[in-house]
Amino acid sequence: MKAKVIIVGMGQLGGVFAKGILATGHPVYPIIRSMDIKIEANMIQNPKAVLVSVAEGDLNNVLEEIPAIWRDRLVLLQNELLPRDWQAFEITHPTVISVWFEKKKGMDANVLLPSPIYGPNAGLIGEGLEIIDIPTRILEDQDELQFELVRKNVYIITINIAGLIKGGSVGELWQNHEDFVRKVANDIMDVQAWLVGQELERERVITGMLEAFEGDPDHKCMGRTAPDRLRRALNFADQAGLDVSTLREIAEKKL
Repeated sequence: MKAKVIIVGMGQLGGVFAKGILATGHPVYPIIRSMDIKIEANMIQNPKAVLVSVAEGDLNNVLEEIPAIWRDRLVLLQNELLPRDWQAFEITHPTVISVWFEKKKGMDANVLLPSPIYGPNAGLIGEGLEIIDIPTRILEDQDELQFELVRKNVYIITINIAGLIKGGSVGELWQNHEDFVRKVANDIMDVQAWLVGQELERERVITGMLEAFEGDPDHKCMGRTAPDRLRRALNFADQAGLDVSTLREIAEKKL
């Protein structure tokens, strides 16, 4: 029998990954909120991978609880994820996937772009998703991973925050309010550059964001987490001493 794959958090995305991993022949062992991770780790000490599929707001608590014997086989997939998030817990080389598909209850997965993956278990995760017709691509190095994480962050934070003011779909947002979107995205890139500790290839990031717009132009801009994303961005901006004037103007109207 192939080694087990642990999935921490069995929501909609966790279910998609479970289906794909099962199709590779690896048994899946789910961990839900009522279970003690440390007890489960004592029972399964040598899994193939430990996929953490919890919301971004729960990630730090889960990483703090992950036992040492599992830390070298983690797979992370959260929105707003950056290397500093796992490095804060002395996790050095996880497998990371920037998820470019959505899964809502009662609906098939909606793919915007192939999801890039990097790390020791990239092959396993990519194989599982490809089997269930979700395209992926394997990245060559950590620099590419960081770019892909920043690109996804700029996409999701920009459309959520811009959507607080303009609403509508991403296609309408860009077609009708390009200058405003660029201002929001540039403020977000200021924050992201501070978080990763280096300047960004800004036009490349914008081009990458527009690829996602084209992948699903009817995607709605403003999710329920939009105000929280704005608050987090402003909190980081305050820590960094950044101006981010457009974000602050939006906050005055919407927070």
